[in-house]
Amino acid sequence: MPNCLSTLFPARWRRCSTRRTGVQIAKPSNSRVETTVAPMEKTLNSIAKGRTDLPPAYTAALGSSTLCDDTFRKTVDDAIAKANDKLRALNLDIHDHPEVMWKEKHAHDVLTKFMDDQGGWKVTRHYLGFDTAWRAEWSSGNGGRVIGVNSEMDALPGIGHACGHNLIATAGVAVAVAVRVAMEKHGLPGKVILLGTPAEEGGAGKVALLEKGGYDEMDVCVMSHPGPGDAKAAIVGPTLAIQTVDVEYKGHTAHAGAAPWQGTNALDAAVLAYNAVSVLRQQIKPDHRIHGIIEGRDWAPNIIPDYAKMQWLVRAPTGDEVIALRKRLINCLEAAALATACTPTIEVGVLVRDLKNNFTMGMSKRRSGAASTASTDFGNITYALPSIHPGYAIPTTPDGGNHTVGFTKAARTQEAHDRTLAVSSALALTCLRVLTDDDFSAQVKDEFEQSRSI
Repeated sequence: MPNCLSTLFPARWRRCSTRRTGVQIAKPSNSRVETTVAPMEKTLNSIAKGRTDLPPAYTAALGSSTLCDDTFRKTVDDAIAKANDKLRALNLDIHDHPEVMWKEKHAHDVLTKFMDDQGGWKVTRHYLGFDTAWRAEWSSGNGGRVIGVNSEMDALPGIGHACGHNLIATAGVAVAVAVRVAMEKHGLPGKVILLGTPAEEGGAGKVALLEKGGYDEMDVCVMSHPGPGDAKAAIVGPTLAIQTVDVEYKGHTAHAGAAPWQGTNALDAAVLAYNAVSVLRQQIKPDHRIHGIIEGRDWAPNIIPDYAKMQWLVRAPTGDEVIALRKRLINCLEAAALATACTPTIEVGVLVRDLKNNFTMGMSKRRSGAASTASTDFGNITYALPSIHPGYAIPTTPDGGNHTVGFTKAARTQEAHDRTLAVSSALALTCLRVLTDDDFSAQVKDEFEQSRSI
């Protein structure tokens, strides 16, 4: 019997599994590590040749070690196929109405209406006091485990859904609907909670929901994310932890031609800080990132600016590394203020952690490769409960990766939609195994508990 997530790969990429009921899954620490992985080699070769339209090699590839009942597979596939036309319309509606973080009002309304229209779901709008967060809950029988699913919604300023959150929103709905149908049809006890999570793009919306108890009931949580690359690929690995650092410099205006010596130039402070960070980059590790922008207010070339603002992002493989790198960044910001006699106000944002995927939930370990240099607030969820966040590829143009106009166009295509539903089917089957297989669920929890001690 094929693995739940192995349908995402051609047969030659799959691991073999023993066909027997109640198969025991080895804990990740004892898992055999593959030494040859065709799609990963293709990725590495493409990067070596200067290709930028493929994702980096990750530490694992989708290729579940779980075994799923063929009946569940048919139920899930049929449920998603039945909802396909409506899911496609939902996908396009969200794509055509892009909204930036914390302002996803249209997406909030159409997604909650969609879930209301399914019947049987308890839908909570403006969840936990957040205007654009929402929750849809469906339960069956007594007891059972609780499955959590995420639907992201926000777009990027100016370029719309260039990170494919229209697809992520659609995927979350598809997973939740398919799991609900299977639970009803096969009499499975448990609960499904679908969260509409705002502000992934810089607002750490999931972290805010987590801190208010939005994930407390869940035994596991799943979501997926599109990227560029080989349309057959679906991969999982770590992302970088990230933290925002904002600084405002305040000075004093003066006539730039008549009496510039009377001014205190806030723009000079920002430029000096920017250059100091540029020099710092030579001394940081290859997998560390510092990047930022300068903003102004009422600037004119004949006025010494009395105000400047900088927004910085600090990324590194772990939260501890982010904190250490952040301190070095702040040294640069404060030094620039001292040199220009400006007054700095520094604000540090929430720490968004790296992804710690639960490999028992549908992964087989693969050869280690480079981590993604992107970041996601779902990382904090993976530290709070067993979670999985597979990335999958949609067809894009060369250099049309995430956060580009090319990816915005790609996220609207039929091919991207179809690929999203394929991954959603695989995730739904993984969720069903969590609901029905006590041994497997115990192993999922055991891996999570072990990872917390690392």
